Amino acid sequence: MFLRSNRRFKDGKEHHYWNIVENRRCASGKVVQRQVLYLGEIGDGQHDDWSRAIEAFDEDAQRHTQLSLFSADRELPGQAEGYGVQVRLDAMELHRPRQWGACWLSCELYEQLGLDQFWARRLRPSREGTNWCDILQTLVCYRLIDPGSEWRLHRQWFEQSAMADLLGADFMLAEKNALYRCLDKLLPHKQALFSHLRQRWADLFGAKFEVLLYDLTSTYFESAPPDDDNDKRRFGYSRDKRSDCVQVVIALIVTPDGFPLAYEVLPGNTADSTTLRGFLHKIETQYGKAQRIWVMDRGIPTDAVLAEMRQADPPVSYLVGTPKGRLSKLEKALLDKPWQAVREGVDVKVLPQDQETYVFAQSRARIHKERAMRRRKLKWLWSRLKQIANMKLTRKEFLMKLGAARSKARAAWRLIDIDIAPSGTAFSFTLNREKLRQVRRREGRYLLRTNLGDRDPADLWQFYIQLTEVEAAFKNLKDDLQLRPIYHQVEHRVEAHIFVAFLAYCLHVTLRARLKPLAPGLTSRAVLDKMAAVQMLDVHFPTTDGRMLILSRYTELNADQKLLLKQLKLDLPPQPPPRITSSQRSARPQVPVCSGDFR
Repeated sequence: MFLRSNRRFKDGKEHHYWNIVENRRCASGKVVQRQVLYLGEIGDGQHDDWSRAIEAFDEDAQRHTQLSLFSADRELPGQAEGYGVQVRLDAMELHRPRQWGACWLSCELYEQLGLDQFWARRLRPSREGTNWCDILQTLVCYRLIDPGSEWRLHRQWFEQSAMADLLGADFMLAEKNALYRCLDKLLPHKQALFSHLRQRWADLFGAKFEVLLYDLTSTYFESAPPDDDNDKRRFGYSRDKRSDCVQVVIALIVTPDGFPLAYEVLPGNTADSTTLRGFLHKIETQYGKAQRIWVMDRGIPTDAVLAEMRQADPPVSYLVGTPKGRLSKLEKALLDKPWQAVREGVDVKVLPQDQETYVFAQSRARIHKERAMRRRKLKWLWSRLKQIANMKLTRKEFLMKLGAARSKARAAWRLIDIDIAPSGTAFSFTLNREKLRQVRRREGRYLLRTNLGDRDPADLWQFYIQLTEVEAAFKNLKDDLQLRPIYHQVEHRVEAHIFVAFLAYCLHVTLRARLKPLAPGLTSRAVLDKMAAVQMLDVHFPTTDGRMLILSRYTELNADQKLLLKQLKLDLPPQPPPRITSSQRSARPQVPVCSGDFR
């Protein structure tokens, strides 16, 4: 890299503008230049003129001072006596490259959601000066950008990020014990946060809360089972296929647009059907009674809870999926009902019964998908059974291979009748065509249950398919934000870990909502990755008097990054102010402590 100046004549004067440039050799052998940093007009002394004075922070004297910069190969003009500084451009160095763009964007989202003001009223600095608000913001942004453990944040990530520059702080934000102690202060404010988020979703995006989507998931731990019987970490049905690990269950409520409204952490052995009654009470207590429609998948509500919802004052509306066993009972009654088209490729039948209405839906796209999956599994299983029949095996090996095949294709196994000899390895298998016909009739079809008998079936179907928003939320929490596995050993820190992940997901949703009207296919992760390429560096210029002028500069945005920020209506902050210090002090990383503008 090298320093290059561009000359420009303006108002009868010659100006010099400086850039840090690197040469890149292309495949054709041609060398092209790439602009790395734009420094602006940092000084020139031609014709007894000097550059504009800049304000820098003198770290030796601990005060602001006015400087005028000149190249070391030129003499200082008389007018610059006392504040002119000669800079050795040939000895320029670049220090501490760190990720700036995604950190800045995360902080912008944090402020848009009003979380900085929300926590400023609740997390007061300690007597020792520990700023808990900034530590929490660092934890949340870290979880959004590059999730990992608190130990990794302390040991590695913080130094490689520009969070200290953006928050005007130092490494105290990543002090190991402070990170864990910050987690201890969060949970008492959870309900207040839910109320704050509800208002912000409405103010920023006009979110509505008449329809609520409710679902559950589980997340596991890489730790030994706890000794305390009251600990929420328990063995239970694992949606992560990790039945060997203890887990907790997370219940989540979101709107059809994907805005999270509330969540709860439950013991890992909690049955889905026991959670709804408590959540209904919590939402009613926090937000009051209102006309809400609860949309849930099968297995969550029980008949008793649904009866309570119908008898409540006012009645609580619901739309839930039903087990396939109920479809068998209603199949005859549905045969005479006509199909109604609710959209292209989707038809429904409506069956009123007592105080409820059943909606039988079929999707042609889903029929083709489920049929293709069934055919693939059945074809594999049939081929595998033929292979096993031709193998020379002991009885034990034979039974183990059959068990493995059954485990891999359980749904297809039910369609085949297998007759195994009492001894030896002889067996026969045939296709059960009656079961196959029954499965074909139900592929791509599902039954819904609701007490909204007067609603258009198209609206009911639309409400139900929006349950994918909850599934997407769980996917983002587990994969993108790496909620799992959890390594904390103390229960309240386990819940605080989930709390921080929930806050990061709120930032994720805010960015997604900003992007949706611009380009629905553009994801939050893609934008964060794009902005993560914007780096910040410390540019060190030695002066002829033995000091060091330090300019912290974020790199110039490329065309697509500029386009993203323009579409998001975001403006970059000014470059951090310069600092001047002795050469010995400049060897240590410094954080700017004043404001100013020097480009």
